[in-house]
Parts: sequence; C-alpha cells; structure tokens
Amino acid sequence: MSGRLARQSSSSENSGPIIDERKRKRMVSNRDSARRSRMRKQQHLDEIVNQVDHLKNENEQTEMQINTHMNHYLKLESENTILRTQIIELTDRLQSMNSVLRFVEEFSGVSMDIPEIPDPLLKPWQLPCPAQPMVASANLFQW
Repeated sequence: MSGRLARQSSSSENSGPIIDERKRKRMVSNRDSARRSRMRKQQHLDEIVNQVDHLKNENEQTEMQINTHMNHYLKLESENTILRTQIIELTDRLQSMNSVLRFVEEFSGVSMDIPEIPDPLLKPWQLPCPAQPMVASANLFQW
C-alpha cells in the first residue's frame, strides 16, 4: 500500500504543474480572445463612424440639390406667372383692336374679314397663336 500512496502523492505533485500550465495557457488564450474581440468592436465602430460621415455628406449633397431644384422651380414659376399675365394683357389688347376694327368696318362699309381669336381664359388649351414646337436639350436638366 505504501507504494500506491507514493504513486498517488507523486502523481498529485506532478499534476500540479500541469494544471498550473493549463491554467496559464487558458488565461493567455482568454486574453488573446478578449484582445481580438476588442479589435473587432473597434473596427466595427470605425466602420459605423465612416458610414455616418458618408451618409451625412450624402444628405448635404441631396439638400443642396433640392435647394437648387427648388430655386429653379420658383424661377420658372415666376416666369410662368409673368407669361400668363402677358397673355391676358395681349389678349385684351387684341380684343380691343378687333372691336376698333369692327367699329371701323361698320361705319366705313368696307369688309375687313377679321378672324376670331380664342379667349385663353375660357379655353386655356387653345393658344391665341399657332403652336410652335418646343426644343429642349439635356443641358437644360443638368445642374
């Protein structure tokens, strides 16, 4: 029995350094794993920060484009208002001229054969002048 006890005590003495070695290796492995985990987290954070910066820049560019388009729209809307007002004014002038010509025609007895001009307010799709083709180019739509 004493041989058996001697073997157990010697094996327990030998297993102590083995357990310590395993514990030390496990600690080193855990530290490396934690370091890699921190590096992955930092890398992910850096990617997110870069993505945020990229999206902020995109938003700024989009806002600038919207402002440019809005300014262009407002300019065109203003020009359209001016043109509509001019159409009304010119239509009124034309109607006045036609009534003067009819008056002259009635009192002079000479037939002038005055054509009827459509009223743009009653029929906005009928223009008071012949339709002209509109020419557009791609350059008009580039900013």
